[in-house]
Amino acid sequence: MPNARQILNSQEDRRIVEAIKQAELNTSGEIKVHIENHCRGQVEERSLFVFNRLKMNETQQRNGVLIYLAVKDHKFAILGDEGINNVVGDGFWNDVKDLMLSYFKEGHFAEGLEQGIQRCGEKLNAYFPYQTDDVNEIPDEISYENN
Repeated sequence: MPNARQILNSQEDRRIVEAIKQAELNTSGEIKVHIENHCRGQVEERSLFVFNRLKMNETQQRNGVLIYLAVKDHKFAILGDEGINNVVGDGFWNDVKDLMLSYFKEGHFAEGLEQGIQRCGEKLNAYFPYQTDDVNEIPDEISYENN
């Protein structure tokens, strides 16, 4: 299994960042992808730690979404802040995870991430449409940690 920095080549990395930019054109929400080697502890706890460390919990409308991958441990999570969690159904995040997992199982990580980002962007757009005074509160680049 490749490490966190090898899971995507440079072209795929750019595609993911572009997918985030495209998704965020239609919403005031923020989407972030974080990839690391190992998940320290339970995936839910670790993704929440990363979510807070990346200041995803500090967006104005509390509508940040983190897609977290621990590649060597084969774990991932999608975590939405309270603003988005208060309006999407309980099954939404699981549906997005299932969609992404279908790609991940085939080794198509970039495609799985792109599909997940697109679905998250569509849902964010439905509840948090783009506003003319919107600012990009969270950098679109993928964050990596080689732990």
